[in-house]
Amino acid sequence: MKILVGSKNPVKVASVKESFAKYFDNVDVIGIEVESGVSTQPVNDQTFIGAQNRAIKLKELNDTQNLSADYFVGIEGGITKQFEKWFAFGCMCIIDKEGRIGFGTSPHFELPQNVVEKLLQGIELGDVMDEIMNQQNTKQKHGAIGFFTNGVMNRKELYVEGLKVALIPFLHKEMFS
Repeated sequence: MKILVGSKNPVKVASVKESFAKYFDNVDVIGIEVESGVSTQPVNDQTFIGAQNRAIKLKELNDTQNLSADYFVGIEGGITKQFEKWFAFGCMCIIDKEGRIGFGTSPHFELPQNVVEKLLQGIELGDVMDEIMNQQNTKQKHGAIGFFTNGVMNRKELYVEGLKVALIPFLHKEMFS
């Protein structure tokens, strides 16, 4: 089974491989950089739109270049305001070769106000976390979730959970057709 992921970020590619391998055999995951069509720091529904745009672009690429993929996965990290608090989360959109679609989200985790202020100015969470941790490219490592959970959860683990639930419509096609 061939799966295309709308990113070359090794965390995203590994999370797709791990989640699909829980349900399917012989999983081959290929990362291809595609644009999300939303801001670099998506807010609210932009996160879902960005994930869907990535998956759609991969399917179009597959159709025009005969890549023979079975699934197309877009993953977009964003923020959302709920219950008067701001949360970070990942949104996952999966489209299969027949055009069926499934969405999932990672667990949401609360962000402190000083981080939210920068995000609402359009600065990407990865860049804010690099500054806070005095490191580089943390989004391709443990990410913000690694920092805020004191290393108990990493970005790959966060995404795997969202991908598992995004696969539900494909695991129970008769109920979602």
